[in-house]
Amino acid sequence: MDTEFEAKILDIDVDTILSKLKSLGAKKIKEREQKRYVYDFFPKKDNSWVRLRTDGEETTLTIKEIQNDNIDGTEEIELEVSDFEKANFLLEKLGYSNNGYQENKRISYVLEGVQVEIDFWPLIPPYLEVEGNSEEEVEKIVKLLGYEISQTTSMNTIKVYKKYGIDLTAIKELKFE
Repeated sequence: MDTEFEAKILDIDVDTILSKLKSLGAKKIKEREQKRYVYDFFPKKDNSWVRLRTDGEETTLTIKEIQNDNIDGTEEIELEVSDFEKANFLLEKLGYSNNGYQENKRISYVLEGVQVEIDFWPLIPPYLEVEGNSEEEVEKIVKLLGYEISQTTSMNTIKVYKKYGIDLTAIKELKFE
C-alpha cells in the first residue's frame, strides 16, 4: 500500500483561496461532481474501508487504512475500474454491501506539482485538501497558501462531519439538495 500525504484546511473562504491560487500561478485541472459508495471490510476492520468513486470520467476502487491523523497517516491502494455500477454490483456479489452513498463537488488545481482540491460536501462548510508526494511538499504548499501546519488536519471525512456534530455513518445517502 502507498502512503497518502495529505492535509485538510477546514472552513475555508473559497474566494480567498481561489484568489491566492491564481496569484501563485496554480493550474486549474477541472471541476467535477463525484459520487461514491463506501463499504466496510468483511469482517469489519476499524479505520479501514473500501471506496468506489467516480466523477463520470474516471472511476476508482480504493482501500483506505487510517493509521493516525498525521499528514502521512493514511495508507491506500487505488486502481482504476471501467464501470461504476458494475464495480458496485461485483463488490455486492463478493459480499460487500455499501453502507453509504455520498456526493461531493471538487475543484482541482496543481501548484508546484502538488494537488490542491477545494471540496464541497453537503451540510458542512467547504474545505481544502493539499496532497503531495511527501510531508515536506504538503507543508510547503500549505504555507504558500498562507496557513500554518497547526491549522491543518488529516482527519477523514467521518471525523470532519463529526466535528460539525453530524454522524456521517448514520446517513445512508449524502446528496446536495
